[in-house]
This record gives sequence, C-alpha cells and structure tokens, in this order.
Amino acid sequence: MENYRFTAFEKTGEILFDEVWTFENEEVAKVNGQKQIEVHGVENKTHRLVNSKGKLILFHI
Repeated sequence: MENYRFTAFEKTGEILFDEVWTFENEEVAKVNGQKQIEVHGVENKTHRLVNSKGKLILFHI
C-alpha cells in the first residue's frame, strides 16, 4: 500500500481538500482516485494527486 496526497483548490487559491489517500499501486490510485474526486464533487476544480515521491498521478486545472 502506498500513500498519495490529494489537494483541491478554488481559483482564489483556497484549499478545499488536502488529504492523504492510500492505494495499492499507481494504476489503482488513478482509477479509484478519480472516483473519490467525483464523490468529493471537485472534478471541475483544480486538483492534483501525487505519490509520496511527488510524482503527479492525476491533475486538472
């Protein structure tokens, strides 16, 4: 299991979410991370999901 940091922002820079999510691997993080983003209702907000080494897994402006 690996930790991934999810952050979502308003255009003003206000942080909406800053959470650590745990997934089995990068592929699972991409699929399940997108699902969690939709559950949080921020799929159209600026957001990113990065692994513990800082690699960008998901990104949306």
